[in-house]
Amino acid sequence: MIAFFGMGLLGSNFVRALRRRGEDVHVWNRSHDKAAALEAEGARAFRDPAEAARGAARVHVTLTDDAAVDAVLEQARAGIAPGTVIVDHSTTSTEGVLARIARWRDRGITFVHAPVFMGPQNARDSTGFMLLSGPPGVIDPLRPVLAPMTGKLVDLGERPEAAAAFKLLGNLFLIVMTAGMADMLALAKALHVPTAQAAALFDSFNPGVTIPSRIKRMAEASFSDPSWALTMARKDTRLMLEAAAAGGVELAALPGIAKRMDAAIAEGHGAEDWTVIAKDAVT
Repeated sequence: MIAFFGMGLLGSNFVRALRRRGEDVHVWNRSHDKAAALEAEGARAFRDPAEAARGAARVHVTLTDDAAVDAVLEQARAGIAPGTVIVDHSTTSTEGVLARIARWRDRGITFVHAPVFMGPQNARDSTGFMLLSGPPGVIDPLRPVLAPMTGKLVDLGERPEAAAAFKLLGNLFLIVMTAGMADMLALAKALHVPTAQAAALFDSFNPGVTIPSRIKRMAEASFSDPSWALTMARKDTRLMLEAAAAGGVELAALPGIAKRMDAAIAEGHGAEDWTVIAKDAVT
């Protein structure tokens, strides 16, 4: 039997997929109605997380943050027997992961952090990415039960907190990318370009293909042979900021990028590739 805590969009769809595979699942959620709704799928809902966990071989968690994970697991502690494995899919801090591993190990229980890059539909369809890290003796026995939950398991090595770190790295990129798209649409508004037309730019222009070469250049600190000089990128940034101001729109991401560009130019890097703004992060 599996216990699952946190019946938000991700957790509830994980449970639906588990039930389709014939798993016996106990569910708990702070708002009981969300857990009770899963009884239509064949899950059994509980009001007490300890009762939900009683007899479970694994306890899966999809909660909001470190504080929520700690609070709910402490409430469930009486029902979690030694030998049980806790698998936490929540996005949390690396420090929190290490503390939970140690705390639950002292109680005879294995805690593994396995965050995901998956949306609700991915969880329902068992597609997407699940990150894993930790000693092989801990991780390897879990592969057969975690692999069916996702399209791909990504092993990040023996550092137990590595999965948490990489989840934060990935989410940072998604947040900044989305902020960039929001800035682009704001600039389109200032330039009197209809939103649908601006969005159609990506029907032809795929900036994603440049990511591997740019991150490689940054990681290797190879800035001396520019494909786009920092001074030219800063000039374009100035034009964008001026157009946005003239159009009465506020940009979220670009002003901070401009500030970093100005600092790099002041340090004498204007003729280098504009990716030199990453210099302090990689050197």
